[in-house]
Formats: sequence, C-alpha cells, structure tokens
Amino acid sequence: MEDFWSAFAQGARLVASADSELAAIVGLSLGVSLSAACLATLIGLPLGAFIAIVRFPGRHAAIVALNAFMGLPPVVVGLVVYLVLSRAGPLGPLGLLFTPTAMVIAQTLLIVPIVAGLSRQIVEDAWSEYSEQLRSLGVTPLRAGLTMVWDTRFSLVTVVLAGFGRAAAEVGAVMIVGGNIDGVTRVMTTAIALETSKGDLPLALGLGIVLVCLVLGINAAAQAIKTGAQHRYG
Repeated sequence: MEDFWSAFAQGARLVASADSELAAIVGLSLGVSLSAACLATLIGLPLGAFIAIVRFPGRHAAIVALNAFMGLPPVVVGLVVYLVLSRAGPLGPLGLLFTPTAMVIAQTLLIVPIVAGLSRQIVEDAWSEYSEQLRSLGVTPLRAGLTMVWDTRFSLVTVVLAGFGRAAAEVGAVMIVGGNIDGVTRVMTTAIALETSKGDLPLALGLGIVLVCLVLGINAAAQAIKTGAQHRYG
C-alpha cells in the first residue's frame, strides 16, 4: 500500500510540474481524439438526423445495425483499419499505418456509430413532436432535419462530448494501428499500458490522473450544458 501512495505522489508531482514527456503524450492524445470527434460529428450527426426523419426501405435494419455498431469491439476496428492501411491493403501506398492519421481513422470509425445512434434517438423524439406541424407547413426533409438539429442542439452537444470521451479512453484500436511509437503515436491509454508493464508506475499514474480528470471534465461540461439549457429554455 505504501508503494501505491508513493507512486501516486510521484505521479501527481509529474502532473503538477507539467513534465515534458507527460505533456507531449497528453497533447497528442487530445489532438487525435479531438480530430476523431470532429470527423465523427460531421459524419454521424447528419446520418443520425437522416435516419430519424426520412422513411426508406430497410430503415429498421439500418437502426438495428447502427445500434449494434455502437458496441463494436475496438480491437476489431483496429484490425480492420490495420488491414486496409497495411502495405498489402487497398490504402497501403498512402503510408498511413503507424501514424496519428491512422489513429484518427480508427477512432472515427469507432465513435461514428455512437454519435449517429444517439443523435438519431434524440432527433427522432423531437421529430415525433413537431413532424405534423412541419409537414403542414410544407417543409422539406432537409429543412426539417436542420430545424430538428438546431432545436436539439444542447442534447446533441452532450452526444459529441460522449463521443470524444469514448475516443480519449480507447486503447485497443490505437495500439494496433498506431504502434505506440515514442514521440510519434504514443497516447495516454497506450502509454499507461506500456509504463505499467515496465513498472514505471509514477508516469502511468500521472497519465491516469490526467485521463480521469479529462473524463470528469467532459461529464461536468455535458451536465453544465444540459442544466443551463433547461434553465434558459425550460
């Protein structure tokens, strides 16, 4: 127990002193996760709104598939991206494997279903309330979708934050496609796994402290946005 507190104290000191190695890993983690969250939002949010509003053959199958993909195992996503980006894969000539770009691609594929699935549910709930009114006004599906997205924007922000939190805490996929290369593709989760196996508990705990604080901050932000919207708009 004494070793744990000693390692925890050293980890806290690394965080407080803004250790350069720790700061570099945290910076890369935030860059990769933010990029993946932005791409997933651009893809998943319109997709979720489209499935929520437009009725088309196979819609229920699409919803089932979307919900199923929300629980995709990260290692499977990492393996698929690895095969696509590997030298023998269709995108191998691009040389993206073991780069931050490959990690962004893997994380984006992992959280697009989460953003799309949760967005669909939120927009569909709002659509069931306003659909008759909008149809009576002759609003096009595109205009209706934009209206629903704007009307549910505060709830959708929490969806995006949930996607970012999922990306930041992911380890399996980025380990496979990133390779955990020091100074190039080493992020918080992969560094924690590596440093723990090496016995460097202070750095692992320091990164763990930052990761936990990041997750808590995301949840606090989501709750603040929701509470603020409820107070302002009822």
